[in-house]
Amino acid sequence: MQDRLPHEKGFHVSWDQLHRDARALAWRLQGLGPDDGYWRAVVAITRGGMAPAMIVSRELDIRVVDTVSVKSYDRQTQAEPELIKAPNPEIMGNQGEGVLIVDDLVDTGRTLELVRALYPKAHFATVYAKPKGKPMVETYITEVSQDTWIFFPWDMALQYVEPYRGRD
Repeated sequence: MQDRLPHEKGFHVSWDQLHRDARALAWRLQGLGPDDGYWRAVVAITRGGMAPAMIVSRELDIRVVDTVSVKSYDRQTQAEPELIKAPNPEIMGNQGEGVLIVDDLVDTGRTLELVRALYPKAHFATVYAKPKGKPMVETYITEVSQDTWIFFPWDMALQYVEPYRGRD
């Protein structure tokens, strides 16, 4: 049996699956906000957190939405996280209290570690979580193994793929 290359241990997420999982995240977050169960704002970690944050904000009727931009990957290589853009300070208030910070995935947790240091009272939620990063989030939907690469719909194109066996 032939071993697979590391990138071939993949978890492919379609737009439909992402939508279902982000709605499940919203359902799990419903009623957890500190203001009678409501959240003051949603902050998406760009770029991957933008689609899930939009869905969560719609489902929970949160009208105040902002972004925080952290660069932690150079293509598929993880690098030192760097803050590029912070959310509006008025939105973040008292260290992020009452704010829901949403990302698509927590991998090693280094991105969220940087954001959590800035806003320690915010609630961190991701759609997908890997074991190393899981302690950095309060809420997530699906756990995948650390050595799995998640292929998100915004990174994919439809194309023919050779079968594992044979070429009929």
